[in-house]
Amino acid sequence: MRIANLSGRLALIVDGRAVDVEQASDGLFPADPQDVYERWEEFCGWAAGADLPAGAAFDPAGLGSPAPAPRQTLAIGLNYRDHAAESGFAVPQGLPPVFTKFVTSISGPVTEVKLPVEGHTDWEVELVAVIGRRAEGVSEAEAWSHVAGLAVGQDISERVVQLAGPAPQFSLGKSFPGFAPIGPWLVTPDEFADPDDLELRCAINGEEVQKGRTRDLIHSVPALIAGLSAVLPLLPGDVIFTGTPAGVGVGRDPQRFLAPGDVLESAIEGIGALRQTFVG
Repeated sequence: MRIANLSGRLALIVDGRAVDVEQASDGLFPADPQDVYERWEEFCGWAAGADLPAGAAFDPAGLGSPAPAPRQTLAIGLNYRDHAAESGFAVPQGLPPVFTKFVTSISGPVTEVKLPVEGHTDWEVELVAVIGRRAEGVSEAEAWSHVAGLAVGQDISERVVQLAGPAPQFSLGKSFPGFAPIGPWLVTPDEFADPDDLELRCAINGEEVQKGRTRDLIHSVPALIAGLSAVLPLLPGDVIFTGTPAGVGVGRDPQRFLAPGDVLESAIEGIGALRQTFVG
């Protein structure tokens, strides 16, 4: 199952066409895409048995984040060995670094992003997991049952702000407007042959800059959910950015950062792609 946020309304994507959920359910489920996670199991049951109307064609530019207003957005650093190495850090022992991307940075899959006036803006393609059932003290074996679905994410990062000061400002450097595109929709775990092994890649102006597989995550999605939920409850609709593989701009020699006019495309197999155009 694929669910989307189309012009601010919850939709099911069926054979590439959009079905408005509020209309198809005769009002049983509201239009707000974020609300569905509070009734995720009920929604899945309805969607599995519903006699859905024919969907409508849609413009991908009208898509928003499938989780546009999470109460918690948790982002993971240094979760691929090759990325830790290119960043000059040792592989973390135990739970990796955790920070947030503030909710006002979240956007949809096809966007125009304004670059900060001064700074070094970088790219980080990531698998995003959205929580569908409250997770508190869950085991790795139980973790996938708490996941509503997976999406493509970009942890866009302004490195000057991120690394300034006596202590790094990870959350601020990663939370400029538009710095957390998510999409193009949410795909439920049952849609994948193996949700723990997906290819992810990223390109700038058609040049591939990142390519990896989620099987190489140091802490898998289930491991992250187990580790995080041992500390705090994960709530329905919460978002987890799971980390990026090697190939980011700050790790290159010479370093490379995004510039006005650049087009950033990020994709994960079985899900889809994001497209961000940067302006000065």
